[in-house]
Amino acid sequence: MERRHFLRIGSAALGASLLGAAPLVTRAAQAPKTIRLDYAYYSPPSLVLRKFGWLEEDLKAQGTDVKWVLSQGSNRALEYLNSDSVDFGSTAGLAALLARANGNPIKAVYVYSRPEWTALAVSKDSPIKSVRELKGKKVAATKGTDPYLFLLRALHENGLKKSDVDIVHLQHPDGRAALEQGRVDAWAGLDPHLAASELEAGSRLIYRNINFNTYGFLNVSDTFAARHPDQVKRVIAAYEKARAWIVAHPEDTVKLLAEESKLSPDVARLQLKRNDFSHPQIGREHIDALRAAAPILTEEDLVKSGTDLPRTINALIDPSYAQGVVKA
Repeated sequence: MERRHFLRIGSAALGASLLGAAPLVTRAAQAPKTIRLDYAYYSPPSLVLRKFGWLEEDLKAQGTDVKWVLSQGSNRALEYLNSDSVDFGSTAGLAALLARANGNPIKAVYVYSRPEWTALAVSKDSPIKSVRELKGKKVAATKGTDPYLFLLRALHENGLKKSDVDIVHLQHPDGRAALEQGRVDAWAGLDPHLAASELEAGSRLIYRNINFNTYGFLNVSDTFAARHPDQVKRVIAAYEKARAWIVAHPEDTVKLLAEESKLSPDVARLQLKRNDFSHPQIGREHIDALRAAAPILTEEDLVKSGTDLPRTINALIDPSYAQGVVKA
């Protein structure tokens, strides 16, 4: 299995567009009073931005405040976007597509990482060694997230259906606890919880497939994007500054992630090794990846019959906001 190291990025990317390098002109009358963003342990750039306050500094002159909301998984981020609790939410790509297909009006405007953040895990002493051995077993997963969809794709890849296993719907931290306490036979895990379970409890990965891990998308509500396009660009520019900082300060990033997630530096380091921050521009690559993944949504009746998924993908992926901001 190929591992994508988070340091794999050209030196030119360190000169990525920073907030102070290319000011974006915004009329004060159009500026929102507050921009609401999520932050998540599975999105290291969001943690960097929240810590250093670069977006707050950039928006201060136009009188805009910044509010941060913790997301425990893609499902939570998408719920917040759908309920207008945040303007920007961090999710896995396939989860964003599922949400858009089911009526959540969002656009994906930036790729905060290309991760291998999910795999199927069993406990240290489990006799299970393959996906096919999960038939009739209890598997923990967080519905509406990349690990949940990863599980469904892994089952199909190995000749099984969703109905062949007993899926126990738990949030990511609770899924880890259920696995380690023996309440489920397997878990579709998400970093950093997955990395922590590997290193601290000896959990074993029985199935990995980087192609079934969809990209980390920064999504914005259609309404916010239509009303405040310049602010969308400012947020992307802030993410670019955070991305460049991560590449330039790998050990500081490990320390920050460990502090925020309350996990050990070794766990944070393993998570970051499974992330590639080198391709932040969203576009054709991500459209193609979602088209390859989309059949699972119809096969498992996760979207309404007749849903035009290629059209939905085109409506979701919007590279226009990042153009001219992302230089990598």
